[in-house]
Amino acid sequence: METRFAHAYEKKIDSMPRKASVVAALVRDRYVADAVVILEHTPRRAARPVRKAVESAAANLMNKYENIDPKTIRIARISVTAGTRIRRYVPASRGRALPFEKVSSNIFVEVAGEEKPKAETKTDKKAEKKVVKKEEKK
Repeated sequence: METRFAHAYEKKIDSMPRKASVVAALVRDRYVADAVVILEHTPRRAARPVRKAVESAAANLMNKYENIDPKTIRIARISVTAGTRIRRYVPASRGRALPFEKVSSNIFVEVAGEEKPKAETKTDKKAEKKVVKKEEKK
């Protein structure tokens, strides 16, 4: 069995990176099934995009490699970084405008999963028997 990796990005999340990283820390180094349950019951705004990124990474792994056991998929890495900042202005007294920035986040999730051992088919067994019989005749 070999370990396989896949990843997913969620960009321009409308949440502060510091707040989103708290949610990401809840599911770091956990199995994907457990992480999804935790994130569904987390009452934070950033829980939804983190869950979406985790599920996307797991789906990428399942699509990329066919023999992955879904029970073995775990979160190998998860990180939240600062995204783009949009500059805006708020009206203030006496006709002034006060600047502020809307901060966004980028979420990176990498998952790892074990491949299932390949099951031998009937044709494989028949082919092996033929090879053994040929070797015995010699």
